[in-house]
Amino acid sequence: MPKTPFTAPYLNGKAFNCPNCGAYAKQDWAEHWHNNTKDVDGLATSLCDQCNNFSIWRYITLLYPQTSSVETPSHDLPADVKQDYEEAAQIFRQSPRAAAALLRLAIQKLCAHLGGTGENLNDDIAKLVKEGLPIRVQQMLDTVRVIGNHSVHAGVIDLNDNPQVAEALFRLVNIIAEKMITEPKEIDVLYETLPEADRRNIAKRDKQVHD
Repeated sequence: MPKTPFTAPYLNGKAFNCPNCGAYAKQDWAEHWHNNTKDVDGLATSLCDQCNNFSIWRYITLLYPQTSSVETPSHDLPADVKQDYEEAAQIFRQSPRAAAALLRLAIQKLCAHLGGTGENLNDDIAKLVKEGLPIRVQQMLDTVRVIGNHSVHAGVIDLNDNPQVAEALFRLVNIIAEKMITEPKEIDVLYETLPEADRRNIAKRDKQVHD
């Protein structure tokens, strides 16, 4: 069964991943009025159809619960990379720019785990490309790298005005982990279930091709 994509909470959204229970669920909205004449400074609440808990909003900002609105990190991310990811998630709502800069650092560390040096991200991506890095993964790495670079320079990409751009970077980091770590690991596990004689024959065939 395919996994339901993560949908971050957003104002007046009909359905998203609830910030209380985490489930993707229908949301019922209510605005709050003073003396039935005007709204109370943009306050609104959403009620989760799954857990029956409220979330409180002021205009487009989620006030309660105080939780990250991005998807959880891949369980296959290395510990040091996951730490940067989780720190970026904690500050994302307050500073999308700072979150993007942390995610850039996260993929620099991730590239080191994939065979780079961890010293220069651009050079590491180039090295991995020479070693056969899939083009789509290269594009995702460069997207996080470039947006992360621009996040610390004014006037190029204003992530505080476009937080959805920074939010998308979290998804890219998880996709990179899925393509480069999770999928190969799952394939290796399945391949090892083949009879040993068949694996020897496959290795012999491939050796003849390379010879």
